[in-house]
Amino acid sequence: MDYKDTLNLPKTDFPMKAKLSSLEPRILADWKDIYGRIREARKTAPRFILHDGPPYANGDIHMGHALNKILKDIVVKIKTMQGFDAPFVPGWDCHGLPIEHQVDKRLGGKKAGVSRAEKRRMCREYALEFVQKQKESFVRLGIFGHWEKPYLTMDYRYEAMIVRELAKFMDSGSLYRGLKPVHWCTSCRTALAEAEVEYSDHTSPSVYVKFPIAPEDVRKLGLPEDKEAAMLIWTTTPWTIPANRAVCVHPRFDYSAVEYEDTILIVATDLADRILSTLLGAGGVDYKCIKRIKGSELEGVQTRHALYDRKSPVILGEHVTLDQGTGVVHTAPGHGQEDYSVGLKYGLEVFNPVGPDGRFQPDLEFFGGSKVPQVDNEIIEKLKSTGRLLHGDTLSHSYPHCWRCRKPVIFRATPQWFISMEVDNLRRKALDEIRQVTWVPSWGRDRIYGMVENRPDWCVSRQRSWGVPITVLHCVECKTPLIDGGVARKAADEMENHGADVWFERDDMKKFLPDGVSCKECGSRRFTREEDILDVWFDSGVSHAAVLKENSRLAWPGDLYVEGSDQHRGWFQSSLLASVGTGGKAPYKTVLTHGYAVDREGKKMSKSVGNVISPEKVVKNYGAEILRLWISSENYMEEVRISDEILKRLSESYRKIRNTLRFMLGNLYDFDPASDCVPHDKLEELDLYILDRAADMQKNVLAACEKYEYHVFYHMVNRFCVVDLSSFYLDIIKDRLYTFPPRSKGRRGAQTVLYNLLQMMVRLIAPVLSFTAEEIWQAIPGYADGTSVHTQTFIDVEKWRQPEEFRSRWDIIWNCREEVLKVLEEKRRQKEIGHSLDAGVRLTLAENEYEALKRYGDELPFIFIVSQVDLIKGSAFGIDVERADGEKCERCWNYSRDVGRSEEHSNVCGRCARHLAELILR
Repeated sequence: MDYKDTLNLPKTDFPMKAKLSSLEPRILADWKDIYGRIREARKTAPRFILHDGPPYANGDIHMGHALNKILKDIVVKIKTMQGFDAPFVPGWDCHGLPIEHQVDKRLGGKKAGVSRAEKRRMCREYALEFVQKQKESFVRLGIFGHWEKPYLTMDYRYEAMIVRELAKFMDSGSLYRGLKPVHWCTSCRTALAEAEVEYSDHTSPSVYVKFPIAPEDVRKLGLPEDKEAAMLIWTTTPWTIPANRAVCVHPRFDYSAVEYEDTILIVATDLADRILSTLLGAGGVDYKCIKRIKGSELEGVQTRHALYDRKSPVILGEHVTLDQGTGVVHTAPGHGQEDYSVGLKYGLEVFNPVGPDGRFQPDLEFFGGSKVPQVDNEIIEKLKSTGRLLHGDTLSHSYPHCWRCRKPVIFRATPQWFISMEVDNLRRKALDEIRQVTWVPSWGRDRIYGMVENRPDWCVSRQRSWGVPITVLHCVECKTPLIDGGVARKAADEMENHGADVWFERDDMKKFLPDGVSCKECGSRRFTREEDILDVWFDSGVSHAAVLKENSRLAWPGDLYVEGSDQHRGWFQSSLLASVGTGGKAPYKTVLTHGYAVDREGKKMSKSVGNVISPEKVVKNYGAEILRLWISSENYMEEVRISDEILKRLSESYRKIRNTLRFMLGNLYDFDPASDCVPHDKLEELDLYILDRAADMQKNVLAACEKYEYHVFYHMVNRFCVVDLSSFYLDIIKDRLYTFPPRSKGRRGAQTVLYNLLQMMVRLIAPVLSFTAEEIWQAIPGYADGTSVHTQTFIDVEKWRQPEEFRSRWDIIWNCREEVLKVLEEKRRQKEIGHSLDAGVRLTLAENEYEALKRYGDELPFIFIVSQVDLIKGSAFGIDVERADGEKCERCWNYSRDVGRSEEHSNVCGRCARHLAELILR
């Protein structure tokens, strides 16, 4: 007789190999209405709102996009499985330099002849093109959302909301026009926000320059009058020296007047050794200190400009440090924020001789028409010729670059529009709100707090074509700006119907002028429009109002914002300021920060380095599921490494998880949950133990999810599949599943557990392995056609929990089994046994272990996957392995002393003979 035909071997159509790249598109086709089905299933549930930060619509998605959107999708799906209504409305940032820059590249030499209206039309078309491309890429990653109606910052209604929010800042008096130094890109010819500046390594000149002290002040300071005395400054931006208006010292620092060659130099005492060592070279620091002077005593001393015949007074400033330099700071209010701030106290001129293209004004003495920073060499040569340069070198340091063209930027004072951080107490209110928000990880709080605490006023104007206008009018007669919320609201009403273009295309500005409003200075009602556009960070910063407050399925404030760590100075901050400035409250309850996607060495990906891995390539080669597993496997709060090696390792982990679940499905081919389930209290202890461990695993996974620690999901689920299931429970119950009669209580009990575990596992993996979970869901017995796992909730596993005494007893069995398996493996390696069923085991156990195991005497061989187990009570744990007694059963492969005793089945053990008899009877 062929006993194989009497076994219940697994049967399933669920494939061993997923072939994800072809499987996933088929599932996506079934998900066309999935978002609506989920919303319908959760329409009465409490809401959880994750507000999507908008990526720029200016190129194909990269790995950072995939990391961000998949992470958000995991959050939303977990909350959905927890029973929340968690809608996800994706958005795109559509205005600004990134898109205009791409359109200019397409136009090439023709861009100069393109009108503003035409360029704006082309920018809109370009943005729409990439919104569609990026949307298709995100959908391919298995991300659920309201893709048919995302929010776009260039939608007419959204543009109108931007201006209405701006009107509120006008109403409070927070918006003003001022001459201040801002980051300026001479290549893109526009002001840049802090968030639009990236810091990269750069080599700059490093020069020490003398500012001679006026003779009368030399006498006042009590310095020798037979030598030149000078304040010694140090700078890495020689091009700013023509704009110098003062030199600054710290009031509480000690300064030394030291002799160097034929000059007396005043420098910070703590830096004197280092400075003189640099000036004297290898000769050391043998110099003479003439006098010590407190910084406060230097205030008002007059120096002569290093290049021009004018005075530069010594002023006091708390921003002066001893980190580098000389402790004497060259001050140009037109080229630095701290210089500007200290200059205001002393009434210094905010002088900026640099034009928008980065060239000095033609009438600037010596250097007119020269371009910065290339003019540095000219200035250094001029300083040499006048004897003002003491030392020159180069310095490699971190320097601000434009995020778009990657070129170094400058600080340049220009008339710009600002939102004040002090009017209406915006800074204080924002800092108060930061304390109320939950920051994950916690260091995010200190990071953004420090940035807001020390940031300058918000520069919201840009000198570009593509964006939302700053809706301010200028009096034709006296040039006074009309900053009026009523003007902005009238403009917004027009924009809601015609878009922001209406501001630039209307010739008659009276359309935007409220009744009775005229110039506050001269009374005129003739106005021209402001041509600057708004900072795109203002566009996206008001999304809390344009999206969360406007959409009835959403809620304000949002429960969660999730973006990369650079957004503490970007969207997190602009959203905070925009919301606090208009509503007095932060737009979010919790902020989650993730790191960057980097290569295996931890380096940032870039095309020039050649280490870029595109999401499209990963999806094609591995499937989106592996990309999703990658996100869950890493501690995303740090930098997240990705490489082919990492992806291959994750593919192997995925295979193990998949095949574990496939085995479970394969043993349910004849199981009907409606009629075949064994009641919980009738299950065997082994079954109860694995359910208890499963309940514990789910509890720990969900607890980690509450803290947004999703890497715990991967490690726990992977371990449960590989260790608890494959290597323990499934290995043990194979005998029961295969050899017991199909409808026996023992087999049905094991199938009941497999069914319940699958119901738990398919939900637990669904937020991460979304495609695989759907595939499994449709293969589970009892599947209702047309349903989706993603409309379900996590199952309640509390009823699976067992008392501590039960768990402790089975933990002892688990640990003993682990030790037995190690010894059996060694015996196999030494070829003393083949299969573990060839062995009999004798265990010497301490009393507590002996008592725990002896009650399971007949079950122990099946638990340890051996043919016999004998227990001996002793003082120390020991394992002896010998060849099993008896003959090998041809049906179950166990060795038994009763093989051949059955008259009907001479080659099987007594247990199998009884099972076969039951099969015949049925």
